[in-house]
Amino acid sequence: MAFEVKMPQLGLTMEEGTVSKWIKHEGDAVKVGDVILEITTDKLTNEVASEAEGTLLKIVAQEGEDVPVKGTLAWIGQPGESLSGGAAPAAAPAVPFVPASAAATAAPAAPAKPAGDTSVIVIGGGPGGYVAAIRAAQLGAKVTVIEKQYLGGTCLNVGCIPTKCLLHSAELVEDIKNQGRDIGVEVEGVKVNFPQVIAHKNEISKKLTSGVAGLLKMNKVKKVDGEASFVGEKKLSVKKTDGTVEEMTADAIIVATGSVNSAPPIPGIKENPNCIDSTGALSLEALPKTMVVIGGGVIGLELACAYAAFGTKITVVEAMDHMLPMLDGDLTKIGVAHMKKMGMEFNLECPVQSVESSPVGAKVVCKNKAGETVSFEAEKVLVAIGRKANTASLNLEAGKIANDRGRIIVDDQMRTNVPGVYAIGDCVLGRAQLAHTASAMGEVAAETIMGIPAVYDERTNPTCVYIEPEAASVGLTEEQCKAKGIDYKVGKFPMSANGKALILNGGEGLVKIIAGKEYGEILGMHIIGPRATDLIAEGALAIGEEMTLDEIIATIHSHPTVTETMREAALQAEKRAIHTSNK
Repeated sequence: MAFEVKMPQLGLTMEEGTVSKWIKHEGDAVKVGDVILEITTDKLTNEVASEAEGTLLKIVAQEGEDVPVKGTLAWIGQPGESLSGGAAPAAAPAVPFVPASAAATAAPAAPAKPAGDTSVIVIGGGPGGYVAAIRAAQLGAKVTVIEKQYLGGTCLNVGCIPTKCLLHSAELVEDIKNQGRDIGVEVEGVKVNFPQVIAHKNEISKKLTSGVAGLLKMNKVKKVDGEASFVGEKKLSVKKTDGTVEEMTADAIIVATGSVNSAPPIPGIKENPNCIDSTGALSLEALPKTMVVIGGGVIGLELACAYAAFGTKITVVEAMDHMLPMLDGDLTKIGVAHMKKMGMEFNLECPVQSVESSPVGAKVVCKNKAGETVSFEAEKVLVAIGRKANTASLNLEAGKIANDRGRIIVDDQMRTNVPGVYAIGDCVLGRAQLAHTASAMGEVAAETIMGIPAVYDERTNPTCVYIEPEAASVGLTEEQCKAKGIDYKVGKFPMSANGKALILNGGEGLVKIIAGKEYGEILGMHIIGPRATDLIAEGALAIGEEMTLDEIIATIHSHPTVTETMREAALQAEKRAIHTSNK
């Protein structure tokens, strides 16, 4: 008798699940315990294992279908066996859109149209797009997300999250090699299993992207798999993955297509398969012994730190006379000094002229500061000179959307020049290309559409750089204060004078606070050292709430923590330092 595979109940409140992927297919042999499919519930992806042995006779619920608890998913039995009880699909009927019940509570200001009457299309399911979609749905809009590749965008799939997975593995290696013996942890023969590093990265990305799918489903957001382009003002043509084409429009359209790696016009780069971009660097099958990194920005140096920790010999070439221009100069000095200790070599004012083939992999030909031709050979060349707006296929001209070489022009409410069309994230002009920037813009766009006053405020937007040690910055740097003619004072506190930092990384790093000279209002905060990217939120909050040095000082910071360094830096700015010099 054939065995019926049913939708399991994985929680007390679970009523249905979505079939996200079939691992086994009709006709496949199945053993007890074999994973046969994956289901998604809210934010979780779960594997369903077989409770019977035989052949997968029939798949009832297709990928993407919602199935109620105990509904039929498939049948397992012997070839030719009849399916007892029939095999009628038991997927739940389509659920009509219901406005979010919490919208009235979350948003006291009424939207321009009644809840449920406003339609919104979001082009792109990255950290800007999916956040905008969820926020609009919370406020009662009927939302559709059009995504041509994968949910989560660059950040979750080939950017922020995968990079940080590699960096976490690298940090563990660094700690064991460089700090382990000093703190009483001796390990013989530390080895990097690079394929497992990549596997771990893939697992984390998969969990998060599945979570995004669950969040969209939970908020009743419709997802369309396809590529959108404008064919007129507020008119889209969507080429779906099944080959069909549909014209779509809505009360509001949000463009959230993100960015792609820039490919510099350097002779020989495109022709050499050993030249890779950041996406390629996150999916290598083997650890290279040598790597040249073209570009001394965030992307290049983060990946350089990871590979250097794994044992790759890193050479960085940069056309400018400095690196990490977005960071305060004091932070950059500390970061570069540490990277040099990791064995990385830096060649500044050394623009690349061409890339040639080499028995090793590739030869990068440069011209140094003295005008001499120099070259560097390596197995892999990471090209990391920045990213550009991913709008080439949108046909912005047909949509009459104002842009600067593909970068969409918006105001502080994310509105374009076309009424009802908005743009957010990396594809817009003049804003930081960061995932949290896109998410913040997404909320602003959604709230503006739904009649709620909202404005994007760049002042509180932190920059985080996951080099070793990690660095973070928000507000004005000292260099910017000088350029603007602002009277300011500076407070600094070394991580070497903080107990928790000494424990974590030997006390390497610095906190720097910049404040107005007369009133002490916080203008900028800059941190390099352990937990820097977490600590920076206090600086963003201080700037956003127009806090002063006195208010930070008056706030008791717990001990022993790295957060104490922020209060200590504020004390030093007021010449009241307790644990460091006031000079």
